[in-house]
Amino acid sequence: MPRLLFSPKRTFVQETQGRTMKRSENRILTTHVGSLVRSKTAIEAVRNRDQKKLEAEVTDIVARQVKAGIDIVNDGEYGKSGWANYILERLSGFEFRPNKMYEAVWLGRDRIRFNEFMKEQFPRGAAGSPGHACVGPIKYTGQDAIRGNIAALKAALEKSKPEDVFFTAVAPASVGYDAENEYYKNEEDYVFAIADALREEYLEIIKAGFVLQVDDAVLANMFDHLTQESPKRYYDWAELRVAALNKALEGIPEDRIRYHICFGSWHVPHVADAQLSDIVDLMLKVKAGAYSIEAANVRHEHEWKLWKTKKLPAGKILIPGIITHHTTTVEHPELIAERIVNFAGAIGKENLIAGTDCGFAQGETTQRVHPQVMWAKFESLAEGARIASKQLWG
Repeated sequence: MPRLLFSPKRTFVQETQGRTMKRSENRILTTHVGSLVRSKTAIEAVRNRDQKKLEAEVTDIVARQVKAGIDIVNDGEYGKSGWANYILERLSGFEFRPNKMYEAVWLGRDRIRFNEFMKEQFPRGAAGSPGHACVGPIKYTGQDAIRGNIAALKAALEKSKPEDVFFTAVAPASVGYDAENEYYKNEEDYVFAIADALREEYLEIIKAGFVLQVDDAVLANMFDHLTQESPKRYYDWAELRVAALNKALEGIPEDRIRYHICFGSWHVPHVADAQLSDIVDLMLKVKAGAYSIEAANVRHEHEWKLWKTKKLPAGKILIPGIITHHTTTVEHPELIAERIVNFAGAIGKENLIAGTDCGFAQGETTQRVHPQVMWAKFESLAEGARIASKQLWG
């Protein structure tokens, strides 16, 4: 009889220490990017710092993922106010500037070519939004917050038995994307100070026994804006931030790290998105064991073909989006299976985990699709993975 991942006599941390992240060895495993639609109770628990309520909500969301057929789960990011700017609540040195509007440069030229759309449906894209300024030394101050988040997820794992568990944290390039540096003498010092602070959160997650997922939407989203100055300007900007991230990850086993890049969960036309071919080499420079990318929405679905010629480094895992947050239409399991088989043919089935394009709730009050639709998509992903597994393993 096979040994269960979780045993009554061993804690989750004991079970996961020294273990590499799960691979699709006998079937296609499923996962997602991280943020799930929050309940009102979960939002209130975070705002009121009610650990007991948060643990109850995380226990429920983990159980629902397992029931839907998701193999590699997380806490839904229930302990955070948002996917990236939550970190500004956990760092010293940043000051909110409510009266200064920062342009949404991360939307590239879409904010100009679709200005009427932005004004009507995504005002932040047209008018910008208030942001932050770095006015002092950047230090990590979020120890209590991250430990509370971790404790809530550990409590959930006493009742649910997933294949594996990941926990998200933001990348240096995506910290303060609506912010400016007024303290450090140059951009390099500023970016590496952010990375040094983030390392503390990364280590807390690894110490807890979880797979660390580093989220980095802004790295890709700055492509269109910066390449208007010159391609060199973008790649210099991005290389600096990849180097800072690798420094923050130093000493952490690569097979405990997932790296996620995307083009933002916001519902906009996305014509300004970079092509995967523009950024894939940057992505692969990050010292991670798995790479999570968009592949299911209609701006990027064709890009699976890149992997016919671009070799995934030995031992690495690709986590392409097989379902998307961009539409309320629930993908058919047969289409999901087809997408999985396409990727498996290009990179090898054992190097593939079926995921999502991005999160379903970029911020705590964001809802990219209705929760009923989100869960239906997850169930369809699991069914499609079962169909693909039968085709790939026989």
